[in-house]
Amino acid sequence: MFNAVIDAPFGKIGVRLEGETVREIVYLPDSVANVEPDSPLAKQAVEQIKHYLRQASASFDLPLADVGTPFQRRVWKAIGEIPPGVVLTYGQLAKQIGSVPRAVGQACGSNFFPIVIPCHRVVASGGIGGFAHTGGDGYYRNVKRWLLKHEGVPYA
Repeated sequence: MFNAVIDAPFGKIGVRLEGETVREIVYLPDSVANVEPDSPLAKQAVEQIKHYLRQASASFDLPLADVGTPFQRRVWKAIGEIPPGVVLTYGQLAKQIGSVPRAVGQACGSNFFPIVIPCHRVVASGGIGGFAHTGGDGYYRNVKRWLLKHEGVPYA
């Protein structure tokens, strides 16, 4: 199912490949078994993710699968330009790309490449906002909190 699964401070991270591209990065609970990288690309993805988990300013250079709608890809491109330690609200990002906050939020939640495309850097105007199409507190919101704190942006 996954080409690699590694430990993370908030659980696990799974990597799926498709051909010579990364197809998906998934946040997983601790109960999922680790999987050693099964290819050079899986190993490269794991190394870059681990580097980010040690150093929030790390950058990524991975071949990503061509997925998502044109609108989602436009949102994800804008998210990719947000530097570590900086957050934008859904409204700010929407204004930047000529859209509306709800549509931006939906595109964020549909991100196939979290961490690499740092959707955790997009928050609600009144707080942390949702994450991975989930609202309320829970696993994914805690992942978002950890990632923001790791980058020096505290959210309760």
